[in-house]
Amino acid sequence: MSVDCVLAVVIEHDQGKTKPVSLEVLSAARKLADQISGKVVAFCFCHAADFEVDLFIQHGADEVRVLTHPDLQHYVHENYAFALLRQLEKSEFDYLLLPATNNGKELSAVLSARLGVGVATDCISLSVSGGEVEAVRPVSAGKAHSTVRFKGKKPHILSLRPNVFRDPPLSRQGDIIQEEIELPEFSQRVRELVKQVGSQLDVTEARIVVSGGLGMQGPENFKLLEDLAEVLGGAVGASRPVVDNGWRDYSNQVGQTGRTVSPDLYFACGISGAVQHLAGMSSSRCIVAINSDPNAAIFSVADYGLVGDVLKIVPILTREFKKILAS
Repeated sequence: MSVDCVLAVVIEHDQGKTKPVSLEVLSAARKLADQISGKVVAFCFCHAADFEVDLFIQHGADEVRVLTHPDLQHYVHENYAFALLRQLEKSEFDYLLLPATNNGKELSAVLSARLGVGVATDCISLSVSGGEVEAVRPVSAGKAHSTVRFKGKKPHILSLRPNVFRDPPLSRQGDIIQEEIELPEFSQRVRELVKQVGSQLDVTEARIVVSGGLGMQGPENFKLLEDLAEVLGGAVGASRPVVDNGWRDYSNQVGQTGRTVSPDLYFACGISGAVQHLAGMSSSRCIVAINSDPNAAIFSVADYGLVGDVLKIVPILTREFKKILAS
């Protein structure tokens, strides 16, 4: 079978586990490759070759390159960029796809600058027109969409929004290549760098997000949201005023100046629904709003609304979800 186009996908992992968003990116690349007689190559940069590479093939890779080095245990963009640039020098690629996570956005920007190629970030749709890939991405705080077409030097770089491109795995075969690679001396300076990772799931990748606003009345009450998120296997988010008050870290902020999320289920607890917040979560598949003000703007975008005291309602939800999941 002749190959007209080669697509590369960067696998993202954390604490030795592949992030689900990377499998979504592989699935999206597979769909594109099937339309343009393409080949999908997955790059897995890690410190040990102990990943479930068969899973990468099932989600669309024709070839998996497992590239190992002791300094690749944690993500550091200097190491990843150096290693990936060396791989891009060895083979020609038409497109490079990454997750639109914090790491993916940083790496795509670095590679775009160093290679002098175009990049489309936070893409929510991909299609093929005239044999070329077109990407759709939100602009103006999600109020409009723009269609991006690439031209010029390759590889064209795209980062894909988490929780958008999902397809079940397939029964298929592919090639696996393992290689120990070299990194420059500067990588030794960051060898002891350990990412501060807790049990908290990244809000941009979570399929269930429980967010709180000023209606939570204080930082101590976010424990109620943490309990609900733990029961549901989700992440805790926050509105900008909450972050500005120092109740939660910026990494939790959902909105125009924070994170953009697209979960299956979004709880807006004590959030009024300012347009800046809606810009970061309106693409959620199902929105549940809890607010004591029946006229709160958040209800205009909610699929389900609960009018009442959020501090009383959330513990009831947590208790009922525990019962349902236990049965």
